[in-house]
Amino acid sequence: MTRGTGVGRVRVKTAKRRSEQSTRWLQRQLNDPYVKKARAEGWRSRAAFKLIELDEKYSLVKKARHVVDLGIAPGGWSQVVRKKSPQAKVVGIDLLPVDPIDGVTIFEMDFMDESADAKLAEALGDAPDLVLSDMAANTVGHPQTDHLRTMALVEAAAWFAIEHLKPGGAFVAKVFAGGTDGDLLTVLKKNFTTVKHAKPPSSRKGSVEWFVVAQGFKGRPDASADDNSHEGGDWRP
Repeated sequence: MTRGTGVGRVRVKTAKRRSEQSTRWLQRQLNDPYVKKARAEGWRSRAAFKLIELDEKYSLVKKARHVVDLGIAPGGWSQVVRKKSPQAKVVGIDLLPVDPIDGVTIFEMDFMDESADAKLAEALGDAPDLVLSDMAANTVGHPQTDHLRTMALVEAAAWFAIEHLKPGGAFVAKVFAGGTDGDLLTVLKKNFTTVKHAKPPSSRKGSVEWFVVAQGFKGRPDASADDNSHEGGDWRP
């Protein structure tokens, strides 16, 4: 690794075994001000600033007392919740291992596992007032496939929120370019008073990610209505 002549810029020497793509990613990471700021402030990833900025605009976290963090790794969003709402009880889940976070219960398992929602609900001990999803499927390099795979996770997260949130609660999820699919957007608008798409400043301009912010959950009128709302009440797409 060598330093360039520009102030504060880092140039990565390309190794023979390192792909051009990985070299570009490393170069971007080394020169990203949000990466540097995250390290300086003790956040586990630059993604923490995305939730911080969304919270500044939509007031999502401060009043939250029971929070589910879907796709918690490496833990930046849960760190933000615990800092802004120290009384909040947080439960997270991810396929990847996550170092412990004070006040957060973490499950290392697949959210799509049939037992996942029951485990999350039991660990939380009360209905959540905020459901966060930073989940994204592993990319295969085919834009349409990557979008569909991630949207399947977003849909699952949305139905989890609809089946478990307290009235007035909120749902925040990462989506890819193109925003939320029409059918899912219709469902969210039916169940929440406001649904917005947002791209916080810390989300890289070249990134295809956006975030959907649904607030004011209208609640579940009765169990039978829930059963008829989504194929026998199964929240999984």
